[in-house]
Amino acid sequence: MPSGSFGEAVLPVSVTNSFASLAFLTVAITAHAAAPPAAKPAARAPPQPSPDKTATTYPFSFDTLLDDAKRRAQKSYSPQKSTLPAGLDKLSPEQYRNLHFNSDAGIWRNDPVPFRLELLRAAYNLQSVAVAVSTVENGVAQDLTATPAMFQVSPSLPQLSKLSLPLSGFRVRSQINSKNVWDEFLVFQGASYFRAVAQHLLYGLSARGLAINTAEPSGEEFPAFTHFWVERPEPRSKSIVTYALLESESATGAYRFTVAPGVQTVMDVDMTVFPRADTRVIGISPLTSMFLFDETNRGRLDDYRPEVHDSDGLMISSASGEQIFRQLANPLKLQVSTFTTQPPKGFGLVQRSRQQSDFEDFENQYERRPSAWVEPKGDWGPGGVELVEIPSGRETNDNIVAFWRPARGLTANQPAHFEYRIIWLPEPALPKGLGKVMATRSGASIDGKRRVFILDFVGAGEKIDGLRLDLVQSTGKISNATLKSNAAVHGLRASFEIDPGDAETIELRLRVLRGDKPVTETWLYRWTAG
Repeated sequence: MPSGSFGEAVLPVSVTNSFASLAFLTVAITAHAAAPPAAKPAARAPPQPSPDKTATTYPFSFDTLLDDAKRRAQKSYSPQKSTLPAGLDKLSPEQYRNLHFNSDAGIWRNDPVPFRLELLRAAYNLQSVAVAVSTVENGVAQDLTATPAMFQVSPSLPQLSKLSLPLSGFRVRSQINSKNVWDEFLVFQGASYFRAVAQHLLYGLSARGLAINTAEPSGEEFPAFTHFWVERPEPRSKSIVTYALLESESATGAYRFTVAPGVQTVMDVDMTVFPRADTRVIGISPLTSMFLFDETNRGRLDDYRPEVHDSDGLMISSASGEQIFRQLANPLKLQVSTFTTQPPKGFGLVQRSRQQSDFEDFENQYERRPSAWVEPKGDWGPGGVELVEIPSGRETNDNIVAFWRPARGLTANQPAHFEYRIIWLPEPALPKGLGKVMATRSGASIDGKRRVFILDFVGAGEKIDGLRLDLVQSTGKISNATLKSNAAVHGLRASFEIDPGDAETIELRLRVLRGDKPVTETWLYRWTAG
């Protein structure tokens, strides 16, 4: 793939339009955002679904999970599909969709522990792989059965008390925002997708256990978590531990997630992948989000809102210490970009627009969506942070993917181990005194022959004495580059014009320097014709 190099950032041109029709998988998450649950009519409390002490139990540890994943990788993958038991198959889709887990039936609800576990039924069409959920206590596991007694069932429905509902995942509640409310803060559901929130935030972007062949002509493979084991927390636990078995045609995997909710929800991940086959394009710690438009491209879409996105930028803290912010785009053709050649100190998809006026959307409240920041642990080896931007006309489509792509991919029968931390928070902090991009605006010049860009920086003061712009473009002609004080935001404003000529794509890079020392992060932007 041809590319142009700007220091740490390696920025390839757009992928050919043979990918233009690629649609990214959107997972329907039935779990609700972290907010007080809606009041419901008083009803007789269902039986407490504590694990049945007479049910089959078995020893479990991370080592046994690793052994199981390794053993499965020696065999071909044969996915087990969910099936509706007799009785449930007579329900209409609408009746089935009205079966919701009753929070009064939460696992450990009557125990003096700080977390509650709730099961999520499979979708009516049962297109997903069958999922099992178990609890673990003192090294002993017990599989859970989702009975209708755990769910809110309409009185008009037939008797369902002896049936077992197929599962798609689970969610976890804790008193993350108030001692009086058990808010949902974590959900695992659909393929290998999971989400988390920190205090006062709502669900937005997702993470995944593994990405395989993302944006490849052969099509993407979506591994799935097929079995979860959740440790019963201690009364004073600050975190909850979940183990997961991942399976797909190309690989199996064993995962341990240790999640501590709070002002920042911190998730430590320990994963080992056992490849069944050689895999060239692999994504470690993939993040998936939605970007429809912002101030730079909203003219393409007819919408009353100023911006619509779960995330507006890719942040990277490079191994060399450079702080990078790459503005996201909703392109006309699929785009793939690769940044850095060594594992960064951190990377993530972030939401910097934090004012309600940025979106004017009372229902979706995009200003409350979390950012997700990934910090590698140990030596990940050579590779790059890859960003995939997929054309989209709907805000219901997740069209942004970012992940770490190892340079060598995966080799059959050679396990690969990775550890990392994901922090779910409003926005990752930059080093003290380093300015960040607060807003990017773009439009046509008066004569329509050039593009005008205006960038506002905050965090580096508003005095311009001794400062200069470091501005680089891959092609085209720059003019009228200026740096001014912006008293309105107590920051700086950089502006420039570019004549693209016949260029279809231009890579732009800008930062503010004092001498040779940066006083702002590095802003990256890919302009495309049309």
